[in-house]
Parts: sequence; structure tokens; C-alpha cells
Amino acid sequence: MPDLADPPPDERSPRRWWPRLSGPVLAFVYLAICLSPLVLIVLQPVVAPFGPWEKAGAATGLVALAAMAVQFLTSGRFEGVSGRLGIDRIMEFHKIAAWAVLLALILHPFLYVVPTWMANPALGQERLTAYLTLPHYRSGVVALGALVLLVPGAFLRDRLPGPYEFWRATHVLLALVAVGGGLHHALTVGRISAVGVVHGFWWIVAATVALVMAVLYGWRWYRLHARPWHLRSVTRLADRTWELDIQPAAGTPDLRYKAGQFIWMTEGARRFPLLDHPFSIADSPLRKGLSLIIKEAGDFTNGIGSLAPGTLIGIDGPHGSFTLDRNEARAFALVAGGVGIAPIMSLLRDLVARRDPRPVRLAYAVGDPDNFACLPEIEAASDILDLKVLLVSEEAGPGFSGETGRLDHARLKALLDGLDPADVEVLMCGPGPMVAAVSDALFDLSVSPAQVEYERFDYAGGLGSRQDRRRFLQVLGLLGLVAATGAVLAAGVM
Repeated sequence: MPDLADPPPDERSPRRWWPRLSGPVLAFVYLAICLSPLVLIVLQPVVAPFGPWEKAGAATGLVALAAMAVQFLTSGRFEGVSGRLGIDRIMEFHKIAAWAVLLALILHPFLYVVPTWMANPALGQERLTAYLTLPHYRSGVVALGALVLLVPGAFLRDRLPGPYEFWRATHVLLALVAVGGGLHHALTVGRISAVGVVHGFWWIVAATVALVMAVLYGWRWYRLHARPWHLRSVTRLADRTWELDIQPAAGTPDLRYKAGQFIWMTEGARRFPLLDHPFSIADSPLRKGLSLIIKEAGDFTNGIGSLAPGTLIGIDGPHGSFTLDRNEARAFALVAGGVGIAPIMSLLRDLVARRDPRPVRLAYAVGDPDNFACLPEIEAASDILDLKVLLVSEEAGPGFSGETGRLDHARLKALLDGLDPADVEVLMCGPGPMVAAVSDALFDLSVSPAQVEYERFDYAGGLGSRQDRRRFLQVLGLLGLVAATGAVLAAGVM
């Protein structure tokens, strides 16, 4: 277990210079931004009247372009946006909204030609071909092409060849081409956007996107170099799993964070935001420096065990809401799958450091006993906490005395025996399918969705859990509200 320093908790809690917006507030802000172009139309005269289908085409393009710009703020890197909801929910929204934007912008030129197509299909096809080929509309076509590559490419990321960093750089470049082309198209071609207050609105949107990029890749690059950290040690914990002890360099302030949060890390000469990777902090805020538990699982992490002590490290953070203070809990259930033990160890170490008297139940599941990490430390924590531990391995192994199989309903019920489900706060991190299955099992055990917070290190589970499907329907509801309100506004002001 890492040695703890003396600073009291309030000296290590994060400073916040911005509010962390709640879900309802974020939904309202999203609705307001997306519909702003339509609202602003009432402040300027329309050059020529629109027919019903032209209204639909123009409104779809205006709202979708505004929504596309918002995507730069829902990438998970801004605490004001993701701090209250967590990275899982924000990224889920980001991905679903991207498909909605793509669909809307594909419909945008088609809606304009619907009345012509209905009257004369040949002339309608000719008009659509003109929209897609004439130089006047080229920036819009380029934007749409970039979006067609961007959104499916993100969905298929794990199946695409090449390193993650290349995909990420391509993702950013395509996003800039899409929003840049869309803004140019609106400012130069749009009958509404070419003049007046809506024209000014798009320039504000362009300036905001430029500011976001400057913060992400300018200011954060500066911070990575102005406040370096260094690697003090690398320790093997389990099969292909390592613990990194990272300490601030001279002149670098220690990081203020809460147990369970995560950081983006780069190392050596690679200290640039496009090359960083997210890792959960595996430490208590009461200890100086940071501990990260990382498993070899990709291009960057495969060499993590060979990093030399003294290597310069870049840290961006903290991020995330996977913390103990989400609700006033009387007991905690911590659930880890594989390398998901990293943030769970942060929570456990912090509970130990504070000698928290509340009951703690820990379920730790792996594929093979060689994958277990930190078992001596977990056992030692039982001397300080009211801790009950369940170890589950899918495969048996020499010397393993835990349970073999999956973390199922019966095992979770036994783990929580004696606790009131209404009093338990569940924090879970692991692979997507495990998270989905355990989430549903907990609901069957009368643990409400509001008491379950999870983070996944992959999204293979898709919409496997009831909570995932409920969140998906909430996002669809918000996007549907944007579409319906947009249609009403378009009918009334255009």
C-alpha cells in the first residue's frame, strides 16, 4: 500500500473554476444552442419566402450544424460538461448525437428537392446532382463527406487497422473539416445565414470552435510541458499489469483530485494532447503524487512495463465523477473486472486512509487467477475497514481459493447479505459485458439505478443493460425534442 502523507482532505480536493452542470441543465443548454439559429431568424427579414419542404431542409441544416459544433464540447475533456454526469454518459451522448447529425445533414439537400422530385423526378434528380456537384456548394459537400467518414469510422474504431493515435488524429482532422466546411457553406450559400444576426451567430460558433481547439491542443500542450511529472518506479502487480508511481517534478504542484477520478497521461517526447491516453488514478488523494495501475492492452500500454524511472510524464486532469461522494451512502459495494481494479483501488485506498467506518463490500472478477492484482493490500485493508471481499475467476488455477465462474446474481446477493439495498452505493469498473450483466443483477436485488455508477474500459456491452437502454432512450428523447421543437419554430418563423 502506498505511504500516506499528512495533508488533510480539504487541501487535496480539486479546485474548480467552472460549474459542473447537471443533466437537466446540460439538456436545456444543448436544446438552446441547437435551436438558436431558428430563434434568431425572427430578428432578421427573410429574403424570400420558403415552401414547406424548403423550410424543412433549411431548418434541418441549421440545427444540425449547430449540433455538430456542440460535439466539440461533448468529447469528455471539459469538466463543466462531463463532471457531474461522468465520462460514460457523455461519450454515449456524443456518439448517438453524431449519428443524428449525420442523418440530418444527409437529409438536408434531399428535403430541398422533394417538391421538384414529386412533380418531375428527372428534374428533381438533376437539381440534387447540381447541389452535390456545382462548385458553389462544394464546401458543404466536403463537410458532408468528412462526416460520412468520421461517424462510421468512430463506430468501427476497434476494427480498423493502424495505431490508436493515428485514428485519433484523423478523427480530429475530419471533425474540423466537417465543421469548417459546414460553416463556410452556411456563411456563403445559405439564404438565411449569409446576412444578418444568423450570419453573426455562425461567426461566434466558428470562434468558439477555434477557442476549444486552442484550449485542447495549445493551452494543454503548454501545461504538459510547464508542469512536468516524473516516473519514480514501475512495479509488476500481475500478468501484464503494472503499477506506476508518478511524482511531480520540482516546481510542479501536486494534483488535486478525488479518489476514483482519472487523468490523461503522456510520456517523454510524446507529451502532446493528441498522444495522451486515459488512465484511472489508483491512489488516495492523501498521498503525494499519483499511482496508476495499467494493463498491457494496446500500442501504448504494451511498453508500459519498460518505462525507465525518471521518464518525464505529462498529466492532464483530474476528470470524472466516479467518486465516493456522489450520494450520502451508508455502505459501499465496489465491483472490479480485470484492470477495472485501478479506480476501485483508489476508492479502497482512500477509505483505508480515512479509516471510514461504513461497511464496504468488494467483488473482484478476472479471467484467470494470474490476473489478480493487489491481493495482499486488499487483505490488509480488512484489518482497518468493515470489509468483505469476493474473488471470482473464470478459470481455476494453482493455489486459488476463491470462487470459479462469473460474478452472477447469486454471488452478488451473498456479497450484499446483511445490507439494506437502499443504503448501498455501488461503484463498478470493468469490461462492457460484465458491467451490463452486473448492473442488471443489482437492479434485481433492489439496488436502484441512482445508486449504481459505472465506468467501462471498453464498450463491447453496447446497450446490454437496462440502465444503458434507459440512458439511450433519454438521449433519443432529447434529440427528438430538438427535432420537434425545430419543426415548430421553422413553421412559425421561416
